[in-house]
Amino acid sequence: MSLRPSGTILAADPLARVAALPGVREAADSARSAVDTLLRHRVLRRQSAEVTAEASLRAARACAALEGYEISLDELRAHLARSGPEGVLPGPEETDASKAGAVTDRGTRNDAAMTGSGHPLPVVLGTVRLYAELGILVPAWERAPRQALARMHVLLGRGFVPDDELGRPRADAGTRAILDPLRLGPPPHSVETSVRLDGLTGLLVAPTSAPAIVVAAVVHGELLALRPFGALDGVIARAAARLVLIGRGLDPKALTATDVGHLEMGQNPASILRVDRAGDAHAGEAYAGEAYAGYREAAAAYVGGGADGVAIWVRHCAKALELAARESLAVCEALART
Repeated sequence: MSLRPSGTILAADPLARVAALPGVREAADSARSAVDTLLRHRVLRRQSAEVTAEASLRAARACAALEGYEISLDELRAHLARSGPEGVLPGPEETDASKAGAVTDRGTRNDAAMTGSGHPLPVVLGTVRLYAELGILVPAWERAPRQALARMHVLLGRGFVPDDELGRPRADAGTRAILDPLRLGPPPHSVETSVRLDGLTGLLVAPTSAPAIVVAAVVHGELLALRPFGALDGVIARAAARLVLIGRGLDPKALTATDVGHLEMGQNPASILRVDRAGDAHAGEAYAGEAYAGYREAAAAYVGGGADGVAIWVRHCAKALELAARESLAVCEALART
C-alpha cells in the first residue's frame, strides 16, 4: 500500500500538494530524522532548558543577520551579561510572562546607551525579545495567526519602527520605504497581501497531511513574499516558521536554531538553483559580495519560480532544519562533556 496521499486528498489539501513536489518528501523525512536523533540525546533529560536557551540565542542572532543586522555571538552574549543577571532566554514551555519580560526590559532600557546611528544592536535585541516569547505565542498563533503576527511585530520593532506602525499592515504609499533586504522586488499591493494572508491563515487552521517542515516553509516563504508590515518582515517570517515547528510538535522545545542552518546554507549556495525574475530556472552562482546568497536565491525561487521554485525553497528549508539539528546535537555533546 502506498504511503503517499491519494489524489483526492491532494486536491483538498494544498499543503499536501506542496509535500508531493519532487524531492520535498525526502528532504522533509531527512530533516525529521535529524531532529528525532537530537531529541533522543541523553543530555535533554536534564538540561533541555539549557539547549533551548542556547538555540534561541543563536537563532535570534542568525535571524537578525539574515535581515542585514549582524553582530557576533560573543558581542551579543556580552551585552546580555551586562544587561541583566544571566541573559538566559525562556524556553517554549515557559508561561510566566514576567520571566520572559526580563529579556524585554533589559533590551529596551539599554538600546539607547549601547548603540549609535545605524548600529544593528536594536534589531538584534528585538529579535532576542521576540524569540524569547515564541513559546508564549504558540496558543495565539494556532488560534488567530494574524493577531499573533501583529503581536510579534510589536515585540520585534519597538525602538526601531515608529510606534504608530508597530503591528499595523503596511500602506502602499507613505513616507517610509518598504524594506527589501533580500532584493525580492516590490511586494504585492496591500489588498492582494491581505487576501493572501487570509488564505495563509485559513491553511494554518485547516487539517493537512503535510509534514510540519513543509507547513513552516510555506509560511516562511509567503511572509517573505508579502512583507505585510514593510519593515523587519524577514524576521517575522523566520519566527513564524519556528512557531510552526514548535506548535506542530516537530521541535516542541525549540531545540534547533533553524536560522543558523539558513546562514550556513546561504554561505554555501552552489546547490541552489537560481530563478531569475523572468521565471527562467538555471544553475547559478552567488552574487558577488552576498554573504547569504543561497538563502536569498532560495527565497527568490519561491517568490518567482512557480512549482519548481516552491520545491527548491521547501528543500532549502528542510536542509536548514537538518543542519540546525546537527548543530544542537553538538551543543548537547559539549554539555555532556562538562
